[in-house]
Amino acid sequence: MVNKTIILIFAAIAHAAPVTFHKDVLPILQKHCQSCHRPGEAAPMAFLTYESTRPWAKAMKQAVLKGSMPPWFAEPHVGQFVNDRRLPEGARKTLVEWADSGALSGDPADAPPPVRWEEGWGIGAPDTVFEMPVDYDVPATGEVPYTYFVIPTNFAQDQWIEAAEVRPSDRTVVHHVIAFIREPGSKWLSGIQPGRAFVPGGKRFSTGAGEDGMADDWMAGYAPGSIPSALAPGEARLVKAGSDIILQLHYTATGRASKDRTRVGVRFARGPVHQRVMVAAALNNQFVIPPGAPAHPVNASVTFARPVELLSMSPHMHVRGRSFAYRAVYPDGRAEMLLSVPRYDFNWQLRYELPEGKMLPAGTRIECEATFDNSPNNPHNPDPSAQVRWGDQSWQEMMAGFFDIAVPVGVTMSDIFPPPPAKSPARAAASEE
Repeated sequence: MVNKTIILIFAAIAHAAPVTFHKDVLPILQKHCQSCHRPGEAAPMAFLTYESTRPWAKAMKQAVLKGSMPPWFAEPHVGQFVNDRRLPEGARKTLVEWADSGALSGDPADAPPPVRWEEGWGIGAPDTVFEMPVDYDVPATGEVPYTYFVIPTNFAQDQWIEAAEVRPSDRTVVHHVIAFIREPGSKWLSGIQPGRAFVPGGKRFSTGAGEDGMADDWMAGYAPGSIPSALAPGEARLVKAGSDIILQLHYTATGRASKDRTRVGVRFARGPVHQRVMVAAALNNQFVIPPGAPAHPVNASVTFARPVELLSMSPHMHVRGRSFAYRAVYPDGRAEMLLSVPRYDFNWQLRYELPEGKMLPAGTRIECEATFDNSPNNPHNPDPSAQVRWGDQSWQEMMAGFFDIAVPVGVTMSDIFPPPPAKSPARAAASEE
């Protein structure tokens, strides 16, 4: 009886319909892969057709078995994220079986309708596009300092932005881009002239701050592997009338000269806005990573003076980054781990989006802990013998736990993080003594 059952099972498997590209694989690629694997996006190959996908069947199998694709680095048992990229087990099995069974095409009539991607934009068709006024010439070799362009919005009235996306024209030479919002009257980078590239020289502007002020907020950012996302209905970023967009561009020489003309596309809010979304960070720019250290810890924290809704978290380090974690410490002393990234990957700067309604009461402290691998065992380490500090270039390091927060529309960043009270002359004199 047992043998007969086994024979029937094998017979059923033998007569099962084969896994084919058009019927079984293409729906998975449309849902999980094509946002990157299409022309002009982050991935180097397109998975839109059988002809373009078939050569990569075995590589796809290895990637999904290792869990390296789609890229996702959050510890599975810490937190829940609405943009979790991990493939469901059934989809993984389908891709593996397709590769193992000869990567068959199947009947094109079985294919689902193609996804209508808006050419060149992950957010869909933007309502308006801001573009660098001229190309920037990226040299073939050498260190390229941070470069800035100012682009006036020419908004005659305040605008609420529900989605924004930064798109370099040549991703291969772009380390990152941040589109900052500079409100009217701001002194930050007041010397920049529209239409001309600006290099600050010896000043540090990598967090949006400088000796002559700071940016008011971010509109959007770009980094390797980043994917833009739209905000929920009722949430938006505020761009005041008369504001400028200031692009911070970090280029990296690749051995060939290139040109870049970055664009920023935005979509305006379609309905009433109830919550303003802003970018904040817990960062530490005073660390020193010893030579050869395999897991050097660096910590940072911030405390909210007002209640906020936490929307997402985006850890940022450079090539020595090893791990990154966020936790919330509530006013009653209770601690909650929000995100753990045990294997940070500089090539995929991901944002981890929380389910709606993650409220943090006033007095909550966000604590971030990063570790850095400055040892010879790190294959990406440019110099294990170096003592490493904060710096703009990728062979230096950064430690920044960025996060998006939502607050009522009338709340400002200074309400959330009020400046420390000024010392009285008597207290100042006493502290100097």
